[in-house]
Amino acid sequence: MEDPIQLKEEGNKYFQASDYEKALQSYTQAIKLNKDKALQAVLYRNRAACFLKKEEYAKAASDASRAIDINASDIKALYRRSQALEKLGKLDQAFKDAQKCATLEPRNKNFQETLRRLGANIQEKLRIQFSTDLRVQKMFEILLDENSDKEKREKAANNLIVLGREEAGAERIFQNNGVNLLLQLIETKNPELILAAVRTFSGMCTGHKARATAILHYLGIDSICMWMSVDNEEISLAVCNLLQTITDCLLGQGKEEHHGKEEALVLDTKKDLRMITMRLLDMLVSKKVSGQGRDRALNLLNKNIPRKDLKDHDNSRSIFVIDNGLKKILKVVGQIPEMPDCLPLTENTQLTASVLLNKLYDDLRCDPERDNYRLICEEYIKSKIDPQDMDKTLHAVQIVSGVLQGPFDLGNKLLGMKGVMEMMVALCGSEREIDQLVAVEALIHASTKLSRATFIITNGVTLLKEIYKKTKNEKIKIRALVGLCKLGSAGGTDYGLRQFAEGSTEKLAKQCRKWLCNTSIDARTRKWAVEGLSYLTLDADVKDDFVEDEPALKAMFDLAKASDKTILYSVASALVNCTNSYDTKELVPELVQLAKFSKQHVPEEHPKDKKDFVVKRVKRLLKAGVVSALACMVKADSAILTDQSKELIARVFLALCEDPKDRGTIVAQGGGKALIPLAVEGTDVGKIKASHALAKIAAISNPDIAFPGERVYEVVRPLVSLLNTERDGLQNYEALLGLTNFSGRSDKLRLKIVKEKALADIENYMFENHDQLRQAATECMCNLVVNKEVQERFVADGNDRLKLVVLLCGEDDEKVQVAAAGALAMLTAAQKKLCSKMTQVTTQWLEILQRLCLHDNMEVQHRGLVIAFNLISADKELAKKLVESELLEILTYIGKQEDHPKKQHIIGVARDCLTKCMDYELIKPLSRA
Repeated sequence: MEDPIQLKEEGNKYFQASDYEKALQSYTQAIKLNKDKALQAVLYRNRAACFLKKEEYAKAASDASRAIDINASDIKALYRRSQALEKLGKLDQAFKDAQKCATLEPRNKNFQETLRRLGANIQEKLRIQFSTDLRVQKMFEILLDENSDKEKREKAANNLIVLGREEAGAERIFQNNGVNLLLQLIETKNPELILAAVRTFSGMCTGHKARATAILHYLGIDSICMWMSVDNEEISLAVCNLLQTITDCLLGQGKEEHHGKEEALVLDTKKDLRMITMRLLDMLVSKKVSGQGRDRALNLLNKNIPRKDLKDHDNSRSIFVIDNGLKKILKVVGQIPEMPDCLPLTENTQLTASVLLNKLYDDLRCDPERDNYRLICEEYIKSKIDPQDMDKTLHAVQIVSGVLQGPFDLGNKLLGMKGVMEMMVALCGSEREIDQLVAVEALIHASTKLSRATFIITNGVTLLKEIYKKTKNEKIKIRALVGLCKLGSAGGTDYGLRQFAEGSTEKLAKQCRKWLCNTSIDARTRKWAVEGLSYLTLDADVKDDFVEDEPALKAMFDLAKASDKTILYSVASALVNCTNSYDTKELVPELVQLAKFSKQHVPEEHPKDKKDFVVKRVKRLLKAGVVSALACMVKADSAILTDQSKELIARVFLALCEDPKDRGTIVAQGGGKALIPLAVEGTDVGKIKASHALAKIAAISNPDIAFPGERVYEVVRPLVSLLNTERDGLQNYEALLGLTNFSGRSDKLRLKIVKEKALADIENYMFENHDQLRQAATECMCNLVVNKEVQERFVADGNDRLKLVVLLCGEDDEKVQVAAAGALAMLTAAQKKLCSKMTQVTTQWLEILQRLCLHDNMEVQHRGLVIAFNLISADKELAKKLVESELLEILTYIGKQEDHPKKQHIIGVARDCLTKCMDYELIKPLSRA
């Protein structure tokens, strides 16, 4: 259609029919083709009416303005713009347009009513603004008055925070000297007032770039960093949140709506972002900064510097930090808490710094960038190595140890630097405890790679044993033990571990458990006990004793709640060992015999690794509260909870879910909720294990209890991911059971399963030779056919879906027949087209239907009779075809039976079929004597 007038008329018709989308399309096309100004104004105001109906008020106001630009007295356009502006909250502008309308048509009651309403709304808005101004003023008066009642001040502080989170309140505080007054609250040095002021600033900055930028410059980044540096956890965290809010706005994540000329305002935020980054890097090496403050600075750098999405090619922020701050991060990593010149640290500071090193390294895009990173590290470490100054050299070893906990590949390259490994071994032999402490930790981190472990085994094991036996310092003793355990398991065998532990594995494990339960030992040292157990529990006797030690288990679970990457991994490793949820290679009997013949060592299964012992250990862990600990671990920050740790946790969950009787306990303690993120993110193996555990829970649990609220919809995708030929039969089967359970709950869930493209996979399993898989898939389809979208797929031409269901009704497997007949009964009841289609898909349809109606299983028989009734009700000709077959005899036989409570539903359907045939006058009623 090329005629604008005709398109306008068409648009009018669509508008009158309330089809605003099509009306919009017609008006838009007409605007493109039209050259007449008068018609253009009409088209714009008509399109504005469509946008009003669609509640797209900004577009409505824009189109109405275009019409007014052409014709300033276009009363319809003026009124429509007034309506749109009112919805956008621009009451004063809306009032002006309504006033013009009333001037043009003074007697129009609609315009008069609009003017009255807008006037009242403007007055109310002004009253609220005035009231807000007074409230803000009153609150500041109370807060800044030292003689104010404590309860009043607390209430005023809370009210101020709430006001700062509301757009109107934030703007009033900002416009009425509020920033200066909040600064005065901070200068009082009263912690409660400081918190109130900082939290109010956060609310004012949220989602508003211009205000956030102004507040940043008014307060000054130096002042903000100084407040974050204080040794007060609450204040430090609140200031950190404020700085994160400002950073979000500067990065363009604000959601503020621009008004009027503000749209033309473009703020250059790059300088401010770099300034914030530089100050955070300066905080890392300042002695004036508390351990809490240093952690906050590291967390902010971790969160905002490396790219969140590697598809984004801009990694300039990481390059900037590497060039200007890598040495500062390395300085934090190289700190030794026991040394007098150590910077203030918390237990997590150095590990968080290692995480940042890892994130920055991962964010690099090419080898030259990585080489630059490595060279900076090497130069810094070389500058610390001084044979004449052992303290300085210790820092170099500590840096290498820290890098090994971050970008591991880089750490290995640093180990290859001349003299580094030798220096570690030499320090182990030092008389100074601090030297031994640092060296042992470094050896532990260095021994992960087998090539490095070989060097240490040759040179350092004897030293570690000597240190363990001679030292009285518990911190060193426990680290030496972990070093021996780690080296012992470097070959990955229980045999190797026993060799290095000199046959005393149980004794060493008992010592680790003792350290673990001793709360007088600092958490940093106790975490090494957990790591020791993660290696020692490779021994079957050790893991059996460990799960019997309830205080040790609970102590480990308490430590698992700490935000520490090493602890999480160690706890998860120990639990994997205790539940035997690691992968094991199946031994081929012939190869075992061959190995014995050649006198090679053949690892044999320990008696305590047999199934009954594993089951007992799982029960003990569940009783000790392992699920709650795992659920807490899953909530850890992504920088702490690595993909490897996620996989280990998923393995443990799968082992815990093995017994159906335990699944209720797992759900009650938050296991169902915890498994969802594990099934979505992590390693491929971890996601499969977590999905399988979810399938086990979903198969037998009430979804409303196991996965309450919207969470249940998140479980569907992991279940569907198991419907894959690459997964094993048990995973396929339990996923189908879970989907069957879900599809029986609600149509919304059925629709979610369809949207996840599960139908094709479910249909494939309906063809399976495996009886249980075929049955589970058919039962799932039986539930899904209630959904209209699924029914339409059966109705569509060019598919064999209906044929498959009909043929499955003729299977010998009773459970498959029940499910298939149920599906067919629902399909033929919902879609009359399928009744006639059923007779065309296979020549065996009538024979199958008759067999269903005569089946010994009453459930199958009932469903067969329902199908027959649906066919008879759908079409007289179809009913005639059935009456002319042996089915009439079957229906008559069943219908004549005497009433019986157990069979009444079957007899009733048969009689309904006969009644329907009589209505069609295909058969006559029997005359009674």
